[in-house]
Amino acid sequence: MRVMLLCAAVLLVTACDPGELADKAVRRTAASVVFPVVNLDMPAGPAQAATDCILSTASAEEARLLARDVGVEAGTSTKATIRDIALRPAAQACFTAAGVPPLRATP
Repeated sequence: MRVMLLCAAVLLVTACDPGELADKAVRRTAASVVFPVVNLDMPAGPAQAATDCILSTASAEEARLLARDVGVEAGTSTKATIRDIALRPAAQACFTAAGVPPLRATP
């Protein structure tokens, strides 16, 4: 039984795409940058849902760009990137589905 479980675990690990794992790690890091910015405008629950929507809409390059601000306060450029992504139709549709209040187009 243990051997079967070990074999199953090995198969699952080898089936993982390293690029996909790296993308997930970058997006988790970016979430730690995006959430505090979004949380300034809304309570934690909706802010978490909005963060998820923003990161699911962001390109891989945008996620990497956002993740670079980890550990420091988000600057003007980072905040503008977050707002630009949040205003995309795909992000707005995700907000609506998640019950997130609409964002205004101007800061």
